[in-house]
Amino acid sequence: MKIKPSSIIMPLPPRRLISDNEIVWRVKLPDDYKRFIELNNGGIPEELVFNCNNRSYKLTRFLCILEDPEEAELGMFDIDVTWTQLDERLTDDGDLIGVALLPIAVLFAGDFLCLDFREPRENPTVCVWDHSNSGDFDPVCYHVADSFEEFISLLR
Repeated sequence: MKIKPSSIIMPLPPRRLISDNEIVWRVKLPDDYKRFIELNNGGIPEELVFNCNNRSYKLTRFLCILEDPEEAELGMFDIDVTWTQLDERLTDDGDLIGVALLPIAVLFAGDFLCLDFREPRENPTVCVWDHSNSGDFDPVCYHVADSFEEFISLLR
């Protein structure tokens, strides 16, 4: 997958920042996703479309990891900022500490692509979080791929 070089949000996150976020989110990010974000932080791919749930979705941009999103021009695309804004709409467990669904990309019309940590497995699956049908503690998601790597192969 090619990312438009001018779309990458700088500075690129150091491994320490990614690890710190894993601790806060209480998840282990897949290695392929960590490599991707280290090189393509918040980037826009040249191929934007994928199919899921009998429809086509368009990816607007991947989200990024920033040290200080409040100071960054594109800080609104920081994963932590997005996760905080969506908060209770990304989990079905009010007692959960950490992340159930981690937004990793903005989709056209308000939906998000997420890593789904709700099922115990070595790597999370990838899903579309449907903003218009989700409510507090009632996320509506559609399975896209069994891994981040598989998702990347679906973009056209």
